[in-house]
Order: sequence, then C-alpha cells, then structure tokens
Amino acid sequence: MGASWIAPRLHLPAPLLQLLAGLLVGIIPEVRSIHLPSEAVLVLFLPALLFWEALMTPLREVRRDLRVILLLSTLLVVATTFGTAGIGVALGWGWLPALILGAALAPTDATAVGALARALPHRNIVQLRAESLINDGTALVVSSVVIGLAGSGASYSGVEITGLVALAYGGGAMVGLLAGLLGTVVLRRLGDPLLHNAALILVPFAAFLAAEQIHASGVIAVVLAGLHLSRTGPRSGTPQSRQQRDGFWTLTTTALNGALFVLIGIEAQSALRSVSPQSIPMLLALCALIWIVILLIRLVFQLLTTWTIRLVDRSPAQRSKRMTHRARVVATVAGFRGAISLAVALAVPAGMPGRAEIVFVATGVVILTILAQGLLLPAVIRWARFEPDTLVSAEFTRAHRSALLSAIRAMPALAQDLDAPGHVRDRLANEYRERLERIDGSPEPERRTRRDVDRDYAALSLALVDHTRDVVIRLRNHGAISDTTLHRLQARLDRDALHLAPASTGQHE
Repeated sequence: MGASWIAPRLHLPAPLLQLLAGLLVGIIPEVRSIHLPSEAVLVLFLPALLFWEALMTPLREVRRDLRVILLLSTLLVVATTFGTAGIGVALGWGWLPALILGAALAPTDATAVGALARALPHRNIVQLRAESLINDGTALVVSSVVIGLAGSGASYSGVEITGLVALAYGGGAMVGLLAGLLGTVVLRRLGDPLLHNAALILVPFAAFLAAEQIHASGVIAVVLAGLHLSRTGPRSGTPQSRQQRDGFWTLTTTALNGALFVLIGIEAQSALRSVSPQSIPMLLALCALIWIVILLIRLVFQLLTTWTIRLVDRSPAQRSKRMTHRARVVATVAGFRGAISLAVALAVPAGMPGRAEIVFVATGVVILTILAQGLLLPAVIRWARFEPDTLVSAEFTRAHRSALLSAIRAMPALAQDLDAPGHVRDRLANEYRERLERIDGSPEPERRTRRDVDRDYAALSLALVDHTRDVVIRLRNHGAISDTTLHRLQARLDRDALHLAPASTGQHE
C-alpha cells in the first residue's frame, strides 16, 4: 500500500515500486524462503483478479473488436511461443524447455495491463484487457501439452492437441456460462448485502475449480462467468450490496495486485540464486534478447493482421473500426507480462532439467516488461497523439439526460399510482429539472451558473456533515452515546457525504 501512496508523488506507476520493493526485501535472509507456488497464483490470485476484470469489461466494446481480440489471444500466443523458443534453441537450449519458456512468456497479463496502462483511451484499454483475459487460457493449454511431453515423454498427435484445445476452450466456456447462470439465479434471491457478496465471491473460484476438474480452462471459465454476470448483475442485488461489492473488490484486487508484484520481485531473488553464477551473464543476455523479440513479434503480428483484414474486409463498418499504426505501437509497448508467466514457469516439475533457467529467464523478462515498458509507455502514449477520449463522458451525459427526461415524463403516472401528494410530485419534478439544467446548461461570462450554485451548496452541506460527525464523536467520547449509536449515525452521515461529494467536485450527480 505504501507504493500506491508514494507512486503518484514520484509520477511512477505503483507496480514498478512494488516490484522494486520485492527486489529489495528479497535480500533479507528471512524473506528468501518465501516462494510463489504456481498453485497459489492459479487458484488464489488469478480467479479473483480475472473475475473482477471480466466483470468490469464492457461487452459491447469486446464484440466490436472481437475478431482482432481473438487473433491476438490465440494465433499471437502461438507465434510468440515458437518465436521465443526459436531464440532459446539458437542459443543451445533443447526444444522442450524452450517451448515451455515460450508458452510462459506468450500471454500478456490482465492485471499488469490494468495497473500500468490506465492512461490509454477507453477502446484501447478494453481491447488490451480482453486480449489478456483470453490469452491466458491459450498459454496454459500450450504449456500443459509441452510439460506433458517433457515430463512423461508422451506424444500427442495433431488430433489430440486439437481435442485438448477444444476441451480447454469449449469446456471452460460451458462451465463459465453455467456458473454465470447459476450465480445470477442465486444472487437475485439474496437480498442481504453480506450474503449477496459472499455468494459473488464464490463464483470465480467455483467456476475455476469445476473447469479444472474436467481438464478444461479455469481461466476461460472465470472470464465467461464474469462477462455473463456483468450483463445480469445490474438487476440483481440492492444499492447497498452494489456499493459494498465495489468497495470490497476494489480493495481486494488492489491488495492482490500489489502482493503479486512484490512476490515477483522476491521470486527474482530466488531465481538468481538457483542458477550457477557462470551462466548468469548469458541468461541475462537471453532475457534482453527474448524481450526484444517478443515486442517485435507483437508489433509485426498486429501489422500483418491489420493489412490482411483490410485486404479481405473493405466494408464501411470495418473502416470505422480502424486504428492508426501509432496506436499499434502503443499496444505493443502495453503488452506487459506478469504473474501468469511466472505461474507457468514455476509449474515445471522440480526434477526437470533446465527448470532453474526457465524460471530465471521468465522472471527476468517479466521484470523487463514491467520496468522498461512501464517507464516507456507514458512517452509512447504522448507520441501516439491520441484524440481526446470523450467517448465515456459523452455517453454518460447522453444516458443521464435520457434517463432524467424519461423520469420527468413518467412522474405524473407514478405519482398517481402511488397516490403521492401533489406538492411531493412538484418538488421532485423541480429537482429532476434542475439536474437536467445542470447537464444542458452552458456557462456564460460574468454569470454564476446553476452548477456553481450546486457546488457551493454541496461544499456547505459537506462542511455541515463534517461538523455533525464531530458532534456525534464528542458525544461518544463523553459517554453520552454508545459506539453502536455512533456507528449507525456515522453510516448515515457517510451516505450523505457520498451523495454530495460528486457535486462538490463539479461532476454530474
């Protein structure tokens, strides 16, 4: 948490500082025994982190760029796996350990993308996140096949590999959709906020474990369950449960992300000690070379797929989706590697020759992507000269205006159905019209707008809430009221403050 507090003051991404903190504390002898088991990443970290990413991923944008997302999350993973393996083989590695390393480093990491690429325009970040959510499944399938070949000497025919891929994606998708459907049914029947959110927490872990039991992709299952609940969730639960959900998941995923980056730094110390000192210079050179090759493969693949799609599909709809080549350079730099790469590397059986070198190189490349690309990305975004990203704010304004107009039109009929007094109806109608005026109003010189008045009103109201809270705390401190009464009153005051805070900062209500 300290890194998250310091990072804005140093104008650096928090994951960079968390990674450096892990590297530093890894020097302490007592910390050196801490390791990052692949099972911990796959079972404890990934389901929660991927589920929240999927839950917050807008399906409309995913559908718009689905063709590109699928190409990047499947064919690019395979191309990166073999391209990376080719570098290892050229430097004396065997094909099997080189392919394991390639599979580990092929997928981008959804949590790293979400933490490090927030400055990107909305469409670009959604595309990167969707790609990162899906390509983990591809990489895990490839790595499981290669590890099986290396560990048992088993051989797979083309038909068997196709079957494994189909089971991973098809089975994972079926389990994920089933988990989403069952989760929706259960969540709609739970009115208590605590029970509602406790059930929601179980969904990603149940989906992941169920998919793994049938040898399908747990990652795909978690992602599909999250995407399904992102559609059905707004009609389940209560306002209190949704507020509780957002606060809990934001805090939890922030803590898990930070812990992962710190553990990656600690794991780097372990990887450094697990290889012979004489091989370290060569391994470091291999880390740098593979990192450069991964970037080149990603950039070239995007350019080739873009030219191919433009050659095949010249429809107006496709033309409207086009991005600039500068945007693809940004997407290349934003292709961070993270915890899933380490999980694949650490899943290599302990007795397999070359395991220490695989873990070392995977850790080194992950650190390079986070450190070098994380520092480079802001400059590349400025170089790309993106248009101002007003899509989300413009949609928010349109939706807010449409909803307010509809509510104003529906108010007489609703008031009649509820037998509400006329003065209550008129009061609410005026409040809704004032909100509409705040959206439509444009400030004029030398004139205080309704928005200015609203900010002043909110600022004074917040000051009164703070004063009231101080009075209540003093009453508790003097023994006039109990802690229970304080907590109930403070909860009400906090709700008032949250309602007023957006207006005080000049945002829409």
